[in-house]
Amino acid sequence: MRRTGWTGWTAWVLGGGSILAAAGFAWPFFASALPENAQSAAPVVAFALVPALIVALALTLDGEMYTAKTVALLGVLSAVGAAVRIAGTGVGGVEAVFILLILAGRAYGARFGFLLGLLTIAVSSALWGGFGPWTPFQMFACGWVGAGAALLPRIRSAHIGAARLEIAMLVAYGIVASYLFGLVMNLWFWPFAVGSGTDISYAADATLGENLASFALYTLVTSTLTWDTVRAITTTVGIVLIGPAALAALRRAKLGRPGRAARPPRAEPATPATPRSTSLPSGGTRTHPSTAPGAAAAPPTAPHPSARA
Repeated sequence: MRRTGWTGWTAWVLGGGSILAAAGFAWPFFASALPENAQSAAPVVAFALVPALIVALALTLDGEMYTAKTVALLGVLSAVGAAVRIAGTGVGGVEAVFILLILAGRAYGARFGFLLGLLTIAVSSALWGGFGPWTPFQMFACGWVGAGAALLPRIRSAHIGAARLEIAMLVAYGIVASYLFGLVMNLWFWPFAVGSGTDISYAADATLGENLASFALYTLVTSTLTWDTVRAITTTVGIVLIGPAALAALRRAKLGRPGRAARPPRAEPATPATPRSTSLPSGGTRTHPSTAPGAAAAPPTAPHPSARA
């Protein structure tokens, strides 16, 4: 039987690629770099993620894109996500694309959500002309947002309260994802984002704890209190308003692999009935025809002549 969902060997490959990508995000904590040469090193780190991204995408397509409906839905939702992202460009923090990623990932699974995040950024960057060293990081980060929604606990109950609980869970996830997205996106370019000698500057000779403290302060004042908070509010409002209807609509479009045509029930061969015999008062016997459906009636057996005739 085919294994579906966030399982199987492709999940291990994608998981390994995500770990490598996470290491690419966190390079300032593992590689000593001065602000003046970090700017030239960052594109190298970014483009080193592209091969892993392509391999992960190819493996996922091979494992999951087995129906025309899946490909069509992925293409349509990627185009919608790209349009939403382009429309929100220049509006600080108002990124409604997170609403689509979370709801689609929840409805269709982790691998679909991961692919949707990758393709949404790729398509919008191609249309908007926004390709740069940041693009691979954005692709992986949005892919994680879509996949994470599918990995949340499942709510099996059909009670109306279960639907509200799921929406509340997705809202909480959207808030956390909004802040984490800003945090990881700040991390890769932080060493050359500000000069040296400040409380929020990267220091090549500082300890890991000191750089963590400086980065936390940097992301708090430059992103968390502004862009990330607006993104979290936008995501919350969007999921509350359209979440129930959108989830129901997305789930009605089934993505399951088409199964084989159902075979008609196999006709059981007619079992010949065993005739019933009864004794006659005169000493003979009579055979009764069977009442089983479809069984041929057995001819009666003539009684034996009586010995007293």
